[in-house]
Amino acid sequence: LPVLNKRCVEAGVKTALAFNCKVNEVSMFDRKHYFYGDLPTGYQITQQRAPLAYSGSLNFPALIASKSTKTYYKTVRLHQLQLEQDSGKSLHDDQLGISLIDLNRAGVPLMELVFDPELTDGEEAASLVKELILILTRLGTCSCRMEEGALRVDANVSIHKKNEPFGVRTEIKNIGSVRGVAQAIEYEIQRQKTVKDSGGEIINETRQWDANSKTTIAMRDKEVVQDYRYMPEPNLLPLHLNMSENPSD
Repeated sequence: LPVLNKRCVEAGVKTALAFNCKVNEVSMFDRKHYFYGDLPTGYQITQQRAPLAYSGSLNFPALIASKSTKTYYKTVRLHQLQLEQDSGKSLHDDQLGISLIDLNRAGVPLMELVFDPELTDGEEAASLVKELILILTRLGTCSCRMEEGALRVDANVSIHKKNEPFGVRTEIKNIGSVRGVAQAIEYEIQRQKTVKDSGGEIINETRQWDANSKTTIAMRDKEVVQDYRYMPEPNLLPLHLNMSENPSD
């Protein structure tokens, strides 16, 4: 049965405070159901209804895409910080036409930081990741070694005209470097523009970033919230934090 990891809770709270988040005195765990090979249980333990923390912000320096020496400051809102369990790693071999699953990290705890859709291009996203690396390594809550999978980025990309609602988004996975974050997002923006200009429609899907070809490749349709059939996690009690100034109280 799952057991709550005290050190993960401490790391999550420390990170939340660094990002000016409001920490929930009581947070809860949920089951997110989906049927994919990276979690043999058929569900992931996460925090959907009451996450560990929410409503944070981060101010960071970003590069002007056309002038790599010019910077400006941007503030992005952190929607929520939640604790959840990791899934396995999918390995896709296009030449052999097979997919493999590495389950060594399945069930390992992680922090997920969900930012509001306020970034405008790949360079801003890469600058945000750089700032995250500086802060998290300084806090000691994450090694941030992307090559080892300690820090991973899933980018959600959509395009829309000014004063119009957000367009249909796609999620990009398998981004393994800061530079890859910028390249993957810029490619996906241009791909979506090309599809729209040719009269096509963007579909809500999950795509993976291929660093060799520098393209995104369709993986599967993106599930929506109701497909996950969230339910309270029966094996983990609500997490109560001692919010008093004196921890011994």
